[in-house]
Amino acid sequence: MTQLDVTIEPQSAADEAAVDRLQARAFGPGRFARTAFRIREQAQHAESLAFVARVGSLMVGSVQLTPIRIDAHPAFMLGPLVVDPAFEGRGIGRALLERGALAARAARGDLILLVGDEAYYSRHGYRRVPPGRIRLPGPVDPARLLALELQPGALERITGAVRGGD
Repeated sequence: MTQLDVTIEPQSAADEAAVDRLQARAFGPGRFARTAFRIREQAQHAESLAFVARVGSLMVGSVQLTPIRIDAHPAFMLGPLVVDPAFEGRGIGRALLERGALAARAARGDLILLVGDEAYYSRHGYRRVPPGRIRLPGPVDPARLLALELQPGALERITGAVRGGD
């Protein structure tokens, strides 16, 4: 496999259309009905928490973190993480996850929540949220509700309902 020269940089307003097209190819029109998407719609977008991956001038991936609250506790919701299928398996998703975690730490966050595939995200430190600890405002398979602790023990201290951050 050829090594790619990938750069991760903050997403700009000029990237929005390309990110939308990439997400549409990856997730289809059903993405708008997902619980995680609805939570992100409620929250204020934080430009400092959205990143794109490029190979040369080609945008090949993106990730966004959304400020949320779990009851009164501030946290972040990751997603969507998307990598162009032609570039999957080359560490781009990992690089985007690492950059997102760095940004969340810089914003003094202690937890990142996501709805996703445990087999993939567990390789990056995410673990399943104990059933009933965190509730989302819509249907979610409990086996897909995952969290990354940015501070040890954060998940044990947090319980409640998720809503868009302030």
